Amino acid sequence: MPPEKRKPFARKQTTRKPALKKKKPAVFSKQMKMALVGLLLILLSPLYYGYVLSGFVATWRWIKDWGQDPNYRTYKSFNIKIPKKYTVHGIDVSYYQGKINWSKVKAMKEDEVKVSFAFIKATEGILQVDPYFQRNWREAPKAGIVCGAYHFFRPKKSGRAQAKFFLQVVNIEKGDLPPVVDIETLDGVSPLRMRLELSDFLTYVEMKTGVRPIIYTGLKFYEDNLEGKLDEYPLWIAHYYQPKLKLDKSRWKFWQHSDKAKINGIGHVVDFNAFNGDSTALANMLVH
Repeated sequence: MPPEKRKPFARKQTTRKPALKKKKPAVFSKQMKMALVGLLLILLSPLYYGYVLSGFVATWRWIKDWGQDPNYRTYKSFNIKIPKKYTVHGIDVSYYQGKINWSKVKAMKEDEVKVSFAFIKATEGILQVDPYFQRNWREAPKAGIVCGAYHFFRPKKSGRAQAKFFLQVVNIEKGDLPPVVDIETLDGVSPLRMRLELSDFLTYVEMKTGVRPIIYTGLKFYEDNLEGKLDEYPLWIAHYYQPKLKLDKSRWKFWQHSDKAKINGIGHVVDFNAFNGDSTALANMLVH
């Protein structure tokens, strides 16, 4: 049927019943109120905050130490990380550290770490004497610290002349550590020329003192210029901020592992060293 002829459909009117009003539930039951009061008392308790704080500190330490070598940890007193597998530690100083209170250096200790030895700069090249050498050389042994003197080597200068100059300044005596030659740079000469002059220095010092000197150098310089050469001489190697010295342990005696140590009695940061051995082994190295 066409839409215009359809009769309209009459709908019955319906009346809606008014909705029943639901009772609002109580916001807090008696049990909930008691629970909230208990929680509030806990939150206001100093013991709670102490517990939370201790948990936070423990978590922070875990995050900080996660993945770290347990044998290489920070010592707060010294303000550096120190390898834990070594029992004998020491420093090396020059004029840069200024006037040192050696009694305070000797007294400093954290756990079992303390300064047992010190290498002291004496000379450089053929003319320079460290202005603090004589004072350090005199005062450090008085405080009970074993000492050794070192010469900063200049490859452009005669090795023999440098050795003579060094021995004019330093009187090596019984109880001292062996003398040290510090070689860090080629100064524009070839590695071969450097080794020839260095060999002359070492030979002359050993001949005059009867003591075999120690060679100090950085790990990279050693690998590039000295590895496999002059192997009869003890090594003191600089290799910083590492849990382990990346060199065969049979090859070295001392390891300078940091240049940022804070030491009581010294106004500037200091190089920190580990000895490859115990106190008896260190005593056996001393001049007899």
